Amino acid sequence: MKMLVYVLNRYKQQKSINKKGDCAAMLKKMFKDKTGKKKLKIKDFIFVIYVIAFCIGSFELTGCDGKIDNQVLQEPDGKSNLRVPSDESNETSEGIANIVDFNHKLEEYKPLKKKYNFYFTYKVVHPWWDAVALGIEDAAKQYEEQGIIIDYEYLAPNAASAQNQIKRLSEASLQDFDVIGVDVADVDVVTPVINELIEDGQKVMTFSSSDAAKEDGCKRIAYVGNTHNYEDGVELTEALCEKLGYSGKVVVLVGTKGAPCHEDRALGAKDVIAKYPNMEIIEMAYDDDIVEKAYDFTKEFLTRYKDIAGIVCCNMSNPVGAARAVIEAGRQNDIIIVGMDHDQEALRYLRDGVIYALGVQDCYSIGFDTVQVAIKIADGLLPGEAYPEKTEEITTIIYQDGAKEMLRTLYGEID
Repeated sequence: MKMLVYVLNRYKQQKSINKKGDCAAMLKKMFKDKTGKKKLKIKDFIFVIYVIAFCIGSFELTGCDGKIDNQVLQEPDGKSNLRVPSDESNETSEGIANIVDFNHKLEEYKPLKKKYNFYFTYKVVHPWWDAVALGIEDAAKQYEEQGIIIDYEYLAPNAASAQNQIKRLSEASLQDFDVIGVDVADVDVVTPVINELIEDGQKVMTFSSSDAAKEDGCKRIAYVGNTHNYEDGVELTEALCEKLGYSGKVVVLVGTKGAPCHEDRALGAKDVIAKYPNMEIIEMAYDDDIVEKAYDFTKEFLTRYKDIAGIVCCNMSNPVGAARAVIEAGRQNDIIIVGMDHDQEALRYLRDGVIYALGVQDCYSIGFDTVQVAIKIADGLLPGEAYPEKTEEITTIIYQDGAKEMLRTLYGEID
């Protein structure tokens, strides 16, 4: 299954296919047009057969540069298994419904056009943004039921790069998109480019987890996503400190250097640790939101420092890497790990007590609301007229007692 996910995502990147990057949506779009009629071309049919053959076989697949895309393959199950619970199954309990809201309905606002074309780019190909894509796709589907077509490109690089993001934004500005949306890779680097696009008459918004705000000097029109990353870092670190009895040495795994969400959570962690005289951050590392890098850093720190008491993880990948290294070292009973989001492996570690707490963001709502705001921006409405400048989405801290329910709802996993 990992191989199929990789090939489909590579095909999407090369062909600039719209819609979300999961397998089901890709195959649906390849086989049918928006009227439901079959439209698969011979060359695409051959490609599908090629994909299936590679998935069944034992070949080693490489990308155009001859290297396997580890950023896609390293996540064990999250990319292929995350799903939206069906209404008919009534799977979502009240507790989980308050954490991730899958029951969105479009607002009463009536779009002015019958067709929109959006460009959304984000930091890096990663299962976290696949969850956002579920919300985007659902909103587009509901608009389609009203006779309004939402075409969009939802693309990202295989490794986080502000320069790559600038290139993508520049290329998008030369095409006929109603709105350009960006999950900012680096505020200082990307903000000037956003401002240039705005001055050239482009309609640019930010979304997801990383904003370049008005306070940063950015002229972007609006933002949809997490507006409280600093507070998330504070809350997770306070939970860790309390568990440790406000005494111990801590390491912090940040993520992508310059990414607002990762940097803000790390700053929150630093500010909390600084409050307590008997606590200390002894190392910080940027793992680029890659599981294997987080694993390597943690393994190195565990070797170097025998008295590590806690690990603060500031993205979705590093709780997994940290937990793997801690288990390998046999120290899962004496090191407290806190981190972010809904990775399936991380939720299993939470269930088993290896991870102490996870801050789960409502990615589905981020995607759904991004489309609604983008339509209003495309229609010429300004913040305050029909939508806020910042649409705030929630983060909920969950502990061991909530892990099984999350695994069942998000992944259909039943003990």
